Amino acid sequence: MALGRRKIAEEPAEIDMTPMLDVVFILLIFFVVTATFVKESGIDINRPPISDQPPPPEQQTRTMLFRIAEDNSVWLEERRIDVRSVRAHVERVHAESPQTQVIIEAHPRAKTATFVLISDQAREAGVEDIALSTTP
Repeated sequence: MALGRRKIAEEPAEIDMTPMLDVVFILLIFFVVTATFVKESGIDINRPPISDQPPPPEQQTRTMLFRIAEDNSVWLEERRIDVRSVRAHVERVHAESPQTQVIIEAHPRAKTATFVLISDQAREAGVEDIALSTTP
């Protein structure tokens, strides 16, 4: 039996987030204002003076550019050479200029074995500065 009681529809409870956000922003401002910013210490670099004069001739390096075409043919200074003659060419230039650099510009579809052959022969000729470049 119902004795005159009515069911009261309960409204869902909502939490007001405004006071919490106020506290968070006040804390944020407090920490930003009281933070001490430390300047990171770095290393002082002693740079050599800038000069417009070219380097002395004994410091100039000679660069040899080998190109490997898509068909794995080897080119040196716009002429086709045999891959077995690379060492002789590098030794000749290395004798004239001990600081010789070898740059191997390879086509993306060229075989890696051709690059390895050229770089090995350049190392056998005494050149250690070898770089690989690819053509687009």
